[in-house]
Amino acid sequence: MIRIQQLKIKPGHTHQQLLQKAAKTLKIKPDEIRDMQIAKRSVDARKKPDIWYSYVVDITLKAGNEEKCAARCKDKNVAVVQKKEYQFPAYGKLTLKHSPVIIGTGPAGLFCGYMLALHGYKPILIERGQAVEQRMQDVEHFWESGELNPESNVQFGEGGAGTFSDGKLNTLIKDKDGKNRKVLEIFTECGAQDEILYDAKPHIGTDVLTGVVRNMREKIISCGGQVRFGCRADGLLIEKDQITGVIVNGSEQIPTNHVILAIGHSARDTFAWLSKLNIEMLAKSFAVGFRVEHPQELIDIDQYGTTAREAKLSPAPYKVTAQTSNGRGVYSFCMCPGGYVVNASSEPGRLAVNGMSYSRRDSKNANSAIIVAVTPEDFGSDDPLAGLAFQRRMEQEAYQRALGKIPVQKYGLFAKAAGEETAVTRGKIGDGFTPCIKGMWQDADLTGILPAAAQKAFCEGMHHFGRLIPGFDDENTLLSGVESRTSSPVRISRDETMQTRIRGLYPCGEGAGYAGGITSAAMDGMRVAEEIASHYAPFEKK
Repeated sequence: MIRIQQLKIKPGHTHQQLLQKAAKTLKIKPDEIRDMQIAKRSVDARKKPDIWYSYVVDITLKAGNEEKCAARCKDKNVAVVQKKEYQFPAYGKLTLKHSPVIIGTGPAGLFCGYMLALHGYKPILIERGQAVEQRMQDVEHFWESGELNPESNVQFGEGGAGTFSDGKLNTLIKDKDGKNRKVLEIFTECGAQDEILYDAKPHIGTDVLTGVVRNMREKIISCGGQVRFGCRADGLLIEKDQITGVIVNGSEQIPTNHVILAIGHSARDTFAWLSKLNIEMLAKSFAVGFRVEHPQELIDIDQYGTTAREAKLSPAPYKVTAQTSNGRGVYSFCMCPGGYVVNASSEPGRLAVNGMSYSRRDSKNANSAIIVAVTPEDFGSDDPLAGLAFQRRMEQEAYQRALGKIPVQKYGLFAKAAGEETAVTRGKIGDGFTPCIKGMWQDADLTGILPAAAQKAFCEGMHHFGRLIPGFDDENTLLSGVESRTSSPVRISRDETMQTRIRGLYPCGEGAGYAGGITSAAMDGMRVAEEIASHYAPFEKK
């Protein structure tokens, strides 16, 4: 097929206009094209407000003379390429005695289970939380009433923490074997928008993602797998350094020789009993900070030079980074255009926030986490689980600041109380600016929740970002806290076979310290499925 790169066209175009543009580039007639597939679409706003879409498209011709056509063009952006197809590995020859058991149904567990089920391994997925239908009701009840269900919330339940997020699917991982593309294809097969297959910054949206997750579950079950909710893993059965089973809900035993630990970054009680079993874990760096809200129109005008509506584009995202004078990195994370700050707590007496958007991204505010890097040296202990205690201290303080409601503060007041008042601009955001929040909130003082060095770096970062995006550090910018669950504070050690020293135990995904978002966690889950399949035959193949 022929790949055309940097195919520029104005937003608001039709598919036919894009086809005609591709044909003109190839110096052929549109009816000579058999098929055109969009490989990638990004926004070129370098000369804003003169905005363009930049496409990468793959073309097959009716005559089948792609090489001659590409050579005739003499265009560096036109080349013949081979399509990369994901290949599940050839099955191994060993015999499975029991179904693999997957602990957790976040992206890592769900995709591991999906691939194993699709290929006949009949996995058993166990989830401490509830199915997404019930989970949505539990989360809405919590946001409206403040009554937390510790087992079914924004962190725990089908789909994992990513279900109540923007459903962002971009990743920095190189897609050498087509896993990234396969993840996106599975999402679209299960109900996500086709645009995620080619958008440079793909997202699904919380409202659509819940349906996608449900459809993945139903596919797993239809292929012979099981998905059990309200089923909390409480321990492992081990004989001679080999997994023989999982203990659930305090007493039930599920026999298995393969356990995939896809537990997510908030399963703190699970980390505790794994530590008692002497499963090797290491404290790892992560980042903490606050959710920061701006009017979406302010971001759109900065990024596009005009409003999103006038540009015929979706609300604009942004990405900012800075290195501060005390050596701390500060950066934006999980940026949600047209989104909401959400109460993402999972433990009584502690409060954490996150951000999410619906598929339309149509709230009036943009939000992202502005976070500061912290390392094990900040945790105050050499214990592998010291990062968990570090998170809990900040979350407990955040909870107390507004008595369980999300504490919110204007950046100008925060900077003044922190002694960083000079790092504030004024006049870009009106005094009547209000937050878009899912959950109860209250004005409160956020100073002192972060460690002193991180707080200083946060203000310095905000001041730097204000020079990049005018108004970013405006006095009326809104902060909500605390953003403490950006990634796992723990890494569970595994070898080249993706197992711990306990054979048959596979740490997997973000909670185990091997991923940083929905797509990378899903890809890690697929790797574990491949590892098992490369050694064992599926049940149908015995």
